[in-house]
Amino acid sequence: MSEFSFFDYVPLGIMFLVAAGFGVSQLLVTQLIGPRKRTSVKLSPYECGKDPVGTARERFSIKFYTVAVIFLLFDIEVLFIVPFAVAFKSLLREPAIFGVVALVEILVFIATLIAGYIYVWKKGVFEWGVQSRVEAREEAKRMARERRETAKSAPVKIAA
Repeated sequence: MSEFSFFDYVPLGIMFLVAAGFGVSQLLVTQLIGPRKRTSVKLSPYECGKDPVGTARERFSIKFYTVAVIFLLFDIEVLFIVPFAVAFKSLLREPAIFGVVALVEILVFIATLIAGYIYVWKKGVFEWGVQSRVEAREEAKRMARERRETAKSAPVKIAA
């Protein structure tokens, strides 16, 4: 039976100290040398390149969610194909049936993905051109209208 030695865990403790020190140092450096001018624009939340205007209950096109699901599908594809590609050479060294079964499985998987891709392509999920331009114009008009309204309601400063 081996004896417990505290010194066996010293490298692990040093690694945690270095990681924590790096995180704390980055926070301190940004506070010390970062700009201090706080404006309403800098303090407003930023989300995906869009101004956070409206409520959280705003309706979105179903295409946003469809594209997200398709992204997950192809992300999982990579998670499945990469280990297969790494292990395929060792599967060929085993009895021939393992390599053949693995190859057939991956071909069926890729065929299923290609069929799904063609299906969503035919459904028009990737056609964003006209719809996105119309939505961008409507949003720009709405924001311009809101700016005009806030400019009209703002008090006028008179120079003395």
